[in-house]
Amino acid sequence: MIRVGLYTLDCALQPLLSSGLGTEFQFFLDSTEEGIRNLIEEEGCTVVILDLNSQEGALKDRVESARRLLAGEVTLLVLADDGLRVTANELVRAGAHSYLRRPPSLRELRTLLRRAHDTAARKQQFGPALDRLDESALERTRMIGSSEAMQRVMQLVDRVANIDASVLINGESGTGKELVARAIHSRGVRARRPFVAVACGAIPETLIEAELFGHEKGAFTGTVGAREGFFEQAADGTLFLDEIGELSLYTQVKLLRVLQQREFSRLGSSRLTPLRARLIFATHRDLGEMVAQGKFRQDLFYRINVMKIETPTLQEHAEDIPQIAMHFVRYYSNLFQKKMVGIEPEALLLLQDYHWPGNVRELENVVQRAIILAPGSMLRPDDLPRNLHEEAVTNEQDCLPGGSFERQLREYKIRLAEAALREHNGNKTLAARSLCISRGYLHRLIRLAESDSFIGSSSLESAEV
Repeated sequence: MIRVGLYTLDCALQPLLSSGLGTEFQFFLDSTEEGIRNLIEEEGCTVVILDLNSQEGALKDRVESARRLLAGEVTLLVLADDGLRVTANELVRAGAHSYLRRPPSLRELRTLLRRAHDTAARKQQFGPALDRLDESALERTRMIGSSEAMQRVMQLVDRVANIDASVLINGESGTGKELVARAIHSRGVRARRPFVAVACGAIPETLIEAELFGHEKGAFTGTVGAREGFFEQAADGTLFLDEIGELSLYTQVKLLRVLQQREFSRLGSSRLTPLRARLIFATHRDLGEMVAQGKFRQDLFYRINVMKIETPTLQEHAEDIPQIAMHFVRYYSNLFQKKMVGIEPEALLLLQDYHWPGNVRELENVVQRAIILAPGSMLRPDDLPRNLHEEAVTNEQDCLPGGSFERQLREYKIRLAEAALREHNGNKTLAARSLCISRGYLHRLIRLAESDSFIGSSSLESAEV
């Protein structure tokens, strides 16, 4: 039997629901928050139905009470008529299980009560494990890196976190654009509000407008009921529009109007809804070039490009690879319940020498796969994919002496590396970037120079790590 608490002043509701839903449910009624808490504790009520309309003069108190119950992990169903739909939806966004129109359909109520009871049972059974998983997921999505490039990104994040200006995050795929967006959200005043991420390129052009702005029942063929769009779901939080460069010119016009007017309407409705969410945009494309080609609206570009953050490629902050790799080792060894204590030095060298075309996302994939395959508690070179070994062999062969021409070519490469290091005061990252080579390749040139005593105590040996 499912025990349900009724938070209402309407005494007729209890016998009505009891007779309509049968013996599968038992209902307990109380009109105070303290009484509802007692019912949960003493009668074992797993679900509470909050009747918003039962005390018209004290709606604000009832809503605040509901938020306190939600903070205490109470599984709550909200019952309200159409006049309080907005308030009911706000409680759903705050954590309520669902919203039901008043008077309720007994068939729908029966289904929702069963689902809510199942949700409460799962919370009770798996709550501590889910909390640990949430903490682990937050740890996984933390921005990591002590390099100059990553420190610049983190400084910009801190500067814009509490400023309600549009932010454009630009960078290659896999460089962590969504992590930057989440960091901006979590460090600002909206941290406890929703964060809604939308992959614009994954939504068909015919549906993008309905997905963003929502629609009313019957707005177009195939709609069963009304639906909130992503703008409404974000509420007072943050809406992250990823791959903004994939939007068509038609959708760009619609988005521009919303940004200018700070309001929008669902498809099939003339009612305007204020835009309360903060917007963050991201793309791997060069929007300036797209503007020049006529593929992206110039006025929209200026509107979203108020503050720009560039996410560096992994090759541009390769010195962070050991730290990032160990972060993923800890995360996935905990997730897979497999004790891993570290990475062998030879395996770490392979990770550092690889050029990572897929950036941090590829590194994460490699580490995850290696943990699954590793027989011991340390990641070994044999646990890493073949392409990392093949690239290391190729790079070493590039530097092997094989006669007069090869010897001169190697010496020339070393002299170029020495000149670049001298120009950048021994900074390896800047020197490698100026030569368009990886930092790992520069390290190999340094090792070759040291082994051959080719340059002696030159700037290669005194280069900064």
